[in-house]
Amino acid sequence: MADDAEALALARELADDFRAEAAERDRERRLPRAELDRLSASGLLGVTVPRAHGGADVSARTLAEIFRLLATADASLAQIPQSHFVYINVLRRQGTPAQQEFFFGEVLAGRRFGNAQSEAGTKHVQDIRTRLTPLPGPGGAGDGSAPDAPDAPEEGGQEGGYLLSGEKHYSTGALFADWIPVLARAEDDALHVAYVPRDAPGVTVVDDWDGMGQRTTASGTVRLTEVVVPADRVVPHHLTFQGPQLHGAVAQLLHAAIDAGIASAALAEAVTFVRTKSRPWFESGYETAAEDPLLIQRFGELALQVRAAEALLNAAADAVDTAAADLTDDSAAEASIAVAAAKVQAAEAAVGTSSALFEVAGTRAALDSLNLNRHWRDARTHTLHDPVRWKVQHIGRYVLSGTRPPRHGLL
Repeated sequence: MADDAEALALARELADDFRAEAAERDRERRLPRAELDRLSASGLLGVTVPRAHGGADVSARTLAEIFRLLATADASLAQIPQSHFVYINVLRRQGTPAQQEFFFGEVLAGRRFGNAQSEAGTKHVQDIRTRLTPLPGPGGAGDGSAPDAPDAPEEGGQEGGYLLSGEKHYSTGALFADWIPVLARAEDDALHVAYVPRDAPGVTVVDDWDGMGQRTTASGTVRLTEVVVPADRVVPHHLTFQGPQLHGAVAQLLHAAIDAGIASAALAEAVTFVRTKSRPWFESGYETAAEDPLLIQRFGELALQVRAAEALLNAAADAVDTAAADLTDDSAAEASIAVAAAKVQAAEAAVGTSSALFEVAGTRAALDSLNLNRHWRDARTHTLHDPVRWKVQHIGRYVLSGTRPPRHGLL
């Protein structure tokens, strides 16, 4: 992958191809293994690897547009690699040179990262109970805490290691992954990421996701039973949040891009249906539904919602790129607020437009055989990821009193 322009051109091409069978995949819950393999082979999953390691190191603006394009085709497929890029960012920020060399090489070779972060039944989303404990006996980690800067060799041969145990839910990407990054706490309660091979002994990935939307993400359960993790596969993620950071902003930018893509796809489906299939209401006096001034007005309103989502998405991506070039508390705060604004608008546009599709298209659009409801199901499911009401709160505090948003991975 040479540059941003090549990455975008390839994303458009793949989105066009993935769109063709998206409705059928959703209806049959046919997991997109072949599509993901093609995505890996294309090189798109390595576009954020730094140039020093052989990657294209594309801008946040380009990465967001890649996700938006993929989501216009298939929101489930677009969701699967979101964590892949998040955990590349963790390595960029906290990985040692040896860890970066090894894992960036894996990414450029087409290997995929999944995720195992959220847990069910805990007090809240940040209550992580999965634990890293030192291996007993000689060669163990020794002091009970994961290392802040392991000097990892390429082949994972460093002495020392940990046992990893816990159960994760909503593990999007894990079923299709080569490596599963696992959020866990060491004995000092500090947050770390352990990069675990998908086929490691003690790792079980269960395809038990039964959400009404994003049906083919396979966002099921990961069980970890005394998984041995070498010390050089552990990254001190807690250090990410000790200074200005863009970890949360980038992660949320990709979620906003997926929502914007769903909104755009729903609007496009509505336009096609009204132009080709909808009948005019008998009181309108027009020959076609597309001539009805009330429908024209509604389409104008929906287009404004989608355009606003796309504009705020681009503005947020630019704010992230600006902050990355000169990372300070102020630039990081501005990026986080810009992304929060984009996420709020994109979520509202996705849910609103995918619902209005049926309002403007008419009764026949509700036929289950058409599966147009997948856009609303995907939007409603994906926008539950984190509540936009809290983003509005942070925006309000920032505008009114200049209060910077908190440093965490969900903003």
